[in-house]
Order: sequence, then C-alpha cells, then structure tokens
Amino acid sequence: MEKFYITTPIYYPSDKLHIGHSYCTVATDTMARYKRLRGYDVMFLTGTDEHGQKLERIAKGQGLTPKEYIDKVVVGIKELWKTLDISYDKFIRTTDDYHVKTVQRIFKRLYDQGDIYKSTYEGWYCTPCESFFTEHQLVDGKCPDCGREVEKVKEESYFFRLSKYQDRIIKYMEENPEFLQPNTRQNEMINNFLKPGLEDLAVSRTSFKWGIPVEFDPGHVVYVWVDALSNYISALGYDTEDDSLFQKYWPADVHVVGKEIVRFHSIIWPAMLMALDLPLPKQIFGHGWLVINGGKMSKSVGNVVDPNVLVEKYGVDAIRYFLLREIAFGQDGNFNNEALIQRINSDLANDLGNLVSRTVGMIQKYFNGTLPEAQEPTEFDADLVETAKNTVPKIENSMDKMMFSDALIELWNLIRRTNKYIDETQPWILIKEEAKHAMLANALYHVAESIRIISVLLQPFMPNTPTLIWKQLGIKEGTWESAKEWGKLPKTLSVQKGNVIFPRIDMKKELEELESAIKASQATSIANQGKKEEKEEKEEKEISIDDFFKVQLKVGEIIASEKVKKSDKLLRNEVKIGDEVRVIFSGISKWYSPEEMVGKKVVVAYNLKPRKMMGEMSYGMLLCADDGADKLSLLTLDKDIPSGADIS
Repeated sequence: MEKFYITTPIYYPSDKLHIGHSYCTVATDTMARYKRLRGYDVMFLTGTDEHGQKLERIAKGQGLTPKEYIDKVVVGIKELWKTLDISYDKFIRTTDDYHVKTVQRIFKRLYDQGDIYKSTYEGWYCTPCESFFTEHQLVDGKCPDCGREVEKVKEESYFFRLSKYQDRIIKYMEENPEFLQPNTRQNEMINNFLKPGLEDLAVSRTSFKWGIPVEFDPGHVVYVWVDALSNYISALGYDTEDDSLFQKYWPADVHVVGKEIVRFHSIIWPAMLMALDLPLPKQIFGHGWLVINGGKMSKSVGNVVDPNVLVEKYGVDAIRYFLLREIAFGQDGNFNNEALIQRINSDLANDLGNLVSRTVGMIQKYFNGTLPEAQEPTEFDADLVETAKNTVPKIENSMDKMMFSDALIELWNLIRRTNKYIDETQPWILIKEEAKHAMLANALYHVAESIRIISVLLQPFMPNTPTLIWKQLGIKEGTWESAKEWGKLPKTLSVQKGNVIFPRIDMKKELEELESAIKASQATSIANQGKKEEKEEKEEKEISIDDFFKVQLKVGEIIASEKVKKSDKLLRNEVKIGDEVRVIFSGISKWYSPEEMVGKKVVVAYNLKPRKMMGEMSYGMLLCADDGADKLSLLTLDKDIPSGADIS
C-alpha cells in the first residue's frame, strides 16, 4: 500500500483560534481524507507549538506557569478540531517528553559535527513571530512578517551554520520546481532571502527559560523554530529505538503551511535536514490568508470570526464547503457573511439539497418509494453518464495539485448537469402517460445513480453529508473506485424521504443574526478582560507572600537614555539586565536628565506585560519613590551588585 504523510503546522496555543486557523487544517484534512479514499496508508499530523518567550510572557501575565496556561488552551484546540471533523492520526505537543529528547539529540549532533557553534547574537527579534531578522530584512524598521515592533537583543547564543547550505537549497529548488508551491512562493524565497545571502541563525536563547534546555549547556534553551520544525520527524520516532514510523512515512509528502511561515519551512528546515543527512519533504505548500476588509484576521485587531459560531448556525459541512470552494488554495481569500450565505443558498440548498430532495420525493410519489425493474432509456442518458465518468479524473487531477476549489467546481458541474437532466426528461410529464412509466423509472434511476456518484466524491470535502444522502437512497457507504462505475445502484431502488439536507436561508434576516453573533463572540474576550481588571481593582490591598513573588525584580544598569520627541515626561532607556538589553520607557524626565540616568544601577520590574509607548514596545518598569507631591527618586543600589541579579 502506498504511503502518504501530510502535516499542518503545529499551532501556537491561542485561547481563541479563528476561522483562518481552521482554513489550513480543514484543507489538510480534506487531502488526508481524499488519499485514504484512494487507498493510501495516510499519516496526518497536527499539534501545538508550546515553547517560546511569547508564551512565557502571556502565562506570567495570567499568573500561571507556561504549562498550566497551555494545558488549558490545548483542550480548546482539540475540541475545535473535533467540531470541524478533523481526522488527524497524531497530535503532537512540543512539551511531550519524547519530542524534547529528540530535539536535544538533534541539537547535540549538529553541535558535535560543527554545524552549530557558540557566539554572541546582536540584532533584531520579533517576539510575536519568534523570529530573528537582519537590518535589511526589516520593513520600515518593523517585522517583515507581522508588521509589529521588533526589539534589539544581545545575548550569548549558539548559531546554526545556515549560510553553509544556501547554495544547496537554491540548487535544490531550481532542480525541483514542485518543491515549494505555489511557484510564486519559491520565487520569493530565492530572490528575497536566498540570493541576497543567508546569515547563520541564532538557535538558542538565554534571556528566558521556557524552552527545551540545551542538554550540554543548560543556561541555553533551543530556539523555538528549531524545536517546532523538528516535530515532523520526532512524531515519527526519529533517532529512537523504535523508528518504524519514521522509516515508513519519511520523507513527508507535503507540509501544508500559511504563507507567513514559508521561510522557516523552505529554508531553515531543509538546511537542518541536509545537515542531518535526511531527505527533504517532497513538497511544501504555502496557502494564503483569509482576510476581512483587506486585512489578515487577527485577534489583536478584533476582526476574528469564531468557527464555533458558524458551525453552530450552519453545520460543519457547510462551513467546510465554503472555505474550500470560495478560495483558490494558495491565494488570499476574502471572508464575508454575505458570500457565506450566498454559497449555502445557491450551491448547497438550490443545487445539491434540492436535487436530492426532489429525486427521492418523485420516486416516492410516482412509484411508492421503489423503482420498477422495467426501464427504458431516454435520449439524454448518454450525456449524463459521460459527464459523470469524466468528472472523476478531473477531480483527481485537481486534488493531486491541492486545488480544492477547482475540484469542487468539477463536482458541482456534475450536480448541475444532473439537475438539467431532470429538466430535460421532465418526469412530471412522463408520469401522465402509463406507456412512458418505464422511461420515467429509467430517468429517475439515472438521477439517483448520479447522486450516488456525487455523494461518493463529496466525502473528502463534506464528511457528514454523504451519509445523509445514502440513508435517503437506501444504500451503504461507497468507495472512491465505485464512483468510476456507472450502474452500481440496484434497478429496483427503494428510497426513504428524509429532512432537507440544506434548507434555504433568508438572506436579510440571517445576515443580521450572523453579524450579531459574530460581534458578540468578538466582544467576549474584551468583556472577559474587563471583568478581570474590575476584579483585580476590587481585591484587597493586602497580598500573600506568593502574590509578592509573582513580581520578578532584577538589577538593571542604564547604558543609554534619551528624551522622547513629542513627550514632555518620557525618557527612553536602554537597560542592561544580565546579558540582555531591554528598552524601558519611564515618565521621569522632569526629575532626571538623560545624562544623569546613564550608569545608574536601578531596580526593574522584570516580568511586567510589555506595552506600546510612543510607537515602541516597553519591556518592564523602573521603580521609583514618590512623595505624592512633587518629589521623585529612582530606586538605586548602594553596593555594586551585577546587572541581572535577582532582588528578593
């Protein structure tokens, strides 16, 4: 049996996955289901990427350990995948013991063979994207991927010799044009990243602890992308006593990823595999985004759409159909409520639902639910049969290229051709003449047989709808190969009328209700945050010793300070805390000049949630004493304590 290994990216554990996240996983699931129907032995991997500074900060902000925060969120992610009928074979968490050990072995091997070396990193880092960037890669001084602020970091780090593999990766892409799809993604990687020159990649951090420890140097944790990318082979038991799954399924047939992380998968991951002397995945497919009003869905800007709301209103199959049909996979696609309801009404209610309903209804009405065996052909039969037979290879051709929308277009061409066949044969006219009842039985048989084929071909896209159709047609599950043969239904077909599969929706009324439901969902997180803040304000001023220790105080040394333009009170300070340098804004320019600040050893509230001030992120707070009138003094140290020391 031929093998097929497909993956989604492992998702950052967010407490609110939106329909954009679901899009990638639904598409991957559709491909996995299709391959299973074709007889492949499929491994479909998904999971969660659970390390990094960003998660550490979020967890601290909620008074939780990173693992406590993530454990709660992962439950919600798995529930969402269950709601969307995601048929994954394995769910990996990067906190799983076996994954941690595999990453440590990979890191040690690359170090032992000289592909990883120790040095000092100084450059730009985007915490939300967990990404390092050179000066020339920034766009207007901001992260080229998410457009948010970056921070200057300097710390001891291990480096991976990414530059060593630059030419090999270019050559591989040029010799394997199908490796990165769509082709525009490959052109972008070659022209924007590879040919301008790769720099060696910092692959460890020392400024935070939430990560996989470097086994031979525990003060370092493995860079989150080295950790995350390794999941594709650690999940298969790579470099363990039982590597049977790795031997069976690697190399992956396709990594399905969002376009914003194509760079990691098509440059860093191949370089790692080359260094490990392992084959590269056969293909990486970088799909586009779901956008609203021209902008990417984002929790931070409040334009996310909760898939649970949509599934509850319209059913999972309708949402899956819309995502796969509305957008050409690989391109950005616009999500809007009107387009969703229009698709449901036009394609699902009018075309498919009505086809099934009126066919079963006519068999019941004209033949008491069972077709007679005596049947006579009509002049329209051949064209319908030919259309059905030609549809299967067309769908297969589109699916093999992951062109889900094209595949559904071909399937709906058959649905519409079948509806047209009903109009051509006019059963309501044939029933009026007893001599034409055999021709009527034949016409309804042809429609039912076409519906059978349609139901089989629907399975990868809409896994629940075929079962509803089969129940009304009185048949059992159909295999993919059965769709290639005409005439599999018994001539004396018995049907059973059921509920309308996709009822038609009142557009105006539904739009109002849907928009209200989505707005309510979007407001939930804001309301919860407000309740949390209100609760905190009402708490008694007395705190326990445990609460006190949640605040992490460290010694910081101010190495640079400057007044902030357009602000009467702010100073922008660069504060050295151990090996890390942070930007911390402080409203003290009335009492201190920038020149007075430089060289002071100060007390820093280290684990405060970062906030944006004057267009830049501020990481922490300088502690001051205030007499409540017009005097203020920085809290400084009277002895020479090194920066980075904990205050307790």
